[in-house]
Amino acid sequence: MPRSCARPTAPILVLASLSLLLAACDQTALPEQAGYGPNPQLPEPNPSWIPVMDIAPAVGWPEDRTPRPADGLQVTAFAKGLDHPRWLYELPNGDILVAESNAPPKPEGKEGGIKAWIKGLVMAEAGARVPSADRITLLRDADGDGVAETRAAFLENLTSPFGMALVGDTFYVANADALMRFPYEPGTTQITAPGEKVADLPAGRNHHWTKSLVAGPDGAKLYVGVGSNSNVAENGMAEEENRAAILEIDAASGDTRIYAGGLRNPVGMDFNPATGQLWVAVNERDEIGNDLVPDYMTSVQEGGFYGWPYSYFGQHVDTRVEPPAPDLVAKAIKPDYALGAHTASLGLTFVDEGRFAPAYAGGVIVGQHGSWNRDPPSGYRVIFVPFVDGAPSGMPQDLLTGFVNSEGEAMGRPVGVLTDSRGGLLVADDVGNVVWRVRADTQAATVSSPGSTAR
Repeated sequence: MPRSCARPTAPILVLASLSLLLAACDQTALPEQAGYGPNPQLPEPNPSWIPVMDIAPAVGWPEDRTPRPADGLQVTAFAKGLDHPRWLYELPNGDILVAESNAPPKPEGKEGGIKAWIKGLVMAEAGARVPSADRITLLRDADGDGVAETRAAFLENLTSPFGMALVGDTFYVANADALMRFPYEPGTTQITAPGEKVADLPAGRNHHWTKSLVAGPDGAKLYVGVGSNSNVAENGMAEEENRAAILEIDAASGDTRIYAGGLRNPVGMDFNPATGQLWVAVNERDEIGNDLVPDYMTSVQEGGFYGWPYSYFGQHVDTRVEPPAPDLVAKAIKPDYALGAHTASLGLTFVDEGRFAPAYAGGVIVGQHGSWNRDPPSGYRVIFVPFVDGAPSGMPQDLLTGFVNSEGEAMGRPVGVLTDSRGGLLVADDVGNVVWRVRADTQAATVSSPGSTAR
């Protein structure tokens, strides 16, 4: 019997009493690795009003436990006792900024009805419904021992902050509702000057609230990832204006345009050092089965359309969306590389030379927050995807696992990933309230074997 039926958690028991999960219990799943690579297996859709729900309840880390690193690597806690750390950024002097953040309150009348209430119960058990600290915290490791001994409130009273970028002496923050800028002085541990709005960002219902941010190579343009306001446009396309897209914002004027669209929830973004092209990790849609639709990472074509909501993984039509848009489906670009169904692949960073163990140079590291709607669960790990000549080559390799204990509980859930200037990998864990630091045991780390799906 599937775990979602055999081991119901408290919210699932409530739902079972309403007979809402009966249709979900007969779904089967492909091996998790079938949803990875340039050509993942895409079974026939199995729609359900309520998706499969099998959450790993959030319990936090016992004092003596850490995630498991791959062979040749070791992991330590860079900082503990944070408040829902989600995203990371390194300043030029090596200080690390962490956005302690969660979803803003829903506007009155935009709570979303019974389906949203059901999802809210499940997500609360996953540790995703705590109040937002609305803060960016600075962590400083002055002695270089891999543990931050200084912690300071760098910026406070923000609005669900997420993406960060420093361009010259200007520090940018992507709040849930606006792109803001602040003056920055090198070495400072706190910004007290009031912020200035650069541009509004789509807010309101905020079905997907995170706003990721990267600066273009010369800093003149800023790129903001904005997720959809729905699963598959069930709230109407009027609510999706400038959503499910990467926005390009002119830093001087605030002028905004869609750089690429049809990206359901674009989160981690980085520029490929081999090609200079922007890449993004995207969370795909729910409620059509355990193995649909795989999250993915892809190079981003200016003006490109990637299918949402009308199609997925190229031109596979989603028949739930009315009215259909065959003209847009015909233009839909197939993503470069699937990252597994429902894995919640959020963090993405390329490994530049000298910023992590040499064996990983040129590839991509992805933080997989972990599924809430797949049986068995997927994700809950940090993976590495090798690249050759600027393109993905081979199956993913585990970097950091062990976030789920033997009872199926989540001790942690990885989100943002960042390679630092001292050769380490930092991982924001928003359930464990820790920033982990991974580094090589030796100068030449041994890459773990490909294709592992351990969590």
